[in-house]
Amino acid sequence: MIVLGIETSCDETAAALYHSEQGLLAHQLHSQIPLHAAYGGVVPELASRDHIRKTLPLIRATLAAADCLPQQVDAVAYTAGPGLVGALLVGAAIGRSLAWSWGKPAIGVHHLEGHLLAPMLEENPPPLPFVALLVSGGHTQLVDVRAIGDYQLLGESVDDAAGEAFDKTAKLLGLPYPGGPQLSRLAQQGHPGRYRFPRPMTDRPGLDLSFSGLKTFALNTLRQAESEHGTPLPQQLRADIALAFEQAVVETLIIKCRRALHATGHRHLVLAGGVSANQRLRQGMAEVLAKEGVTTHYPRPEFCTDNAAMIAYAGWQRLRLGESEPLSFKAKPRWAI
Repeated sequence: MIVLGIETSCDETAAALYHSEQGLLAHQLHSQIPLHAAYGGVVPELASRDHIRKTLPLIRATLAAADCLPQQVDAVAYTAGPGLVGALLVGAAIGRSLAWSWGKPAIGVHHLEGHLLAPMLEENPPPLPFVALLVSGGHTQLVDVRAIGDYQLLGESVDDAAGEAFDKTAKLLGLPYPGGPQLSRLAQQGHPGRYRFPRPMTDRPGLDLSFSGLKTFALNTLRQAESEHGTPLPQQLRADIALAFEQAVVETLIIKCRRALHATGHRHLVLAGGVSANQRLRQGMAEVLAKEGVTTHYPRPEFCTDNAAMIAYAGWQRLRLGESEPLSFKAKPRWAI
């Protein structure tokens, strides 16, 4: 079976073809970062219009790259939610229309399920069951993945997602959009130990997380440093603050993942979502958990952020279970996993 995947949930337009026996055949991605950079964040209306311009050309390019004709596609999978409603409607309308015109089944994929299953695209996929940490700009969740379609939410952020806190703190430090990767690069120049941020909600039981307070702590630390050293703050002090912030987020996530693994008894952890590409998080998590006999898995960097390969794969898994969508379609900007 060949499944066409379409992703338009936020600020990336993507298309991919997944073969049930040969694996990923081709994938294409268009990033809207240059479009939104001038505004310091995603502008939903601009995102939707850009998806309209780019989705069909990307689908054509993906088919051409795989040397695949439309009549060879067996099904169409598209991101149905969660995400920006206008952006979601673009992919849903195009995906459902193509499926109808080709006489093929269609499936609306949960965006977070796509991230959960993204490591399955690698040569050594994680065995089920496993604990997954979904960590991105919009979500930070711990999920018990028992089987395809069998998910239990163990804990989540009660306020800002980790990626959102990264972006907001980067903005405080005067870094350009998108701020998360910029903050991580700045943190590489930091001196450990000059500043220490709290590890929120780690001094109490449970698996929920909170990152809004770290953003406030960063603001207060920055203001105090500016009062002592002047404005603009020296580059080294900005790097030291960035490092302290990143260390706090990473250590908090490690603590919560260890708790989740102990609670479930699973021996495999999956890191997924845009923040899972963070090298300090990957290295720290692997080092700590390896001592406890836990194996850490994550997708290649290009499949950490939003992409259509994971949507095509998740769609194939759903279709092989006999699921498909009726002729009508809808987008779900909010959709619990």
